[in-house]
Amino acid sequence: MSGLRVVPTWRHGHERLYVCLTDGRNIAWYDREAGRVNVLADDRREDVLEALGPFLTGSVTVGPPPVPTPAELARLALHPDDDLAPNRPGEALLIALDRDPGPALLLRPDPRRRALTAEQTAGEALDRLDGAGWHTLHSVPLPGGDRIHHLVIGPGGLFAVHALYARRQRVLVADPMVALGRREPYPLLRRVRADADRAAYVLTAGVRPVLALVGPADVRITTPPREVRVLRDTELAALARTGGVLKPADVEGLHAIARDRRTWASGG
Repeated sequence: MSGLRVVPTWRHGHERLYVCLTDGRNIAWYDREAGRVNVLADDRREDVLEALGPFLTGSVTVGPPPVPTPAELARLALHPDDDLAPNRPGEALLIALDRDPGPALLLRPDPRRRALTAEQTAGEALDRLDGAGWHTLHSVPLPGGDRIHHLVIGPGGLFAVHALYARRQRVLVADPMVALGRREPYPLLRRVRADADRAAYVLTAGVRPVLALVGPADVRITTPPREVRVLRDTELAALARTGGVLKPADVEGLHAIARDRRTWASGG
């Protein structure tokens, strides 16, 4: 008997089987999805394979763990407080509402809650792009209290997405002005472009601005926006159909840089 134990665990939705010594130290793990047994102690290779025997399926590669990429090393070295990747859509608004929920009874709805709905709706649509090689960071902080609602990084490049609540309202776009319903127009597209410019300055990469309209009844564009894409929330998946700009290694490298809160400390 080798004295080794096999302990099943789940990491990021994938099952791994760890092979442990009697003192609890791991000396190998089996990634069933990748079909690979990673062995840390090569002198115990045969014992490891014997312990994993009942669990191995199909063709399996055996060897030392692969060398991590620079992006993986950067992620592993990142302190949890500095990692923006776990941010939920509307993270900053969720924190603000938790600290100050406002009066229980309001004659008018709290505009922060509508803004939160917009960011959550757009964010959920963007998160669904992950399987296509894209990453989305939410509530990216900028100096001065500003923030980028969503920063999208993928094969088609980088996009700074600003979400606007427009439920059942008519939207009129005349660059740089945006008007909701009967409300006075305001130069929102300047803000959308400025967010993208600040992100481009920090990341030293091209960042394209996007205005995401959440739930509009109708959208009318009288003056085509300069550089800004105007999309309904149901059209955000179209970003995944753009490609040929960044290689997978570039995507991962930019994501590793952008997810570090310290990157944005002097964000333009």
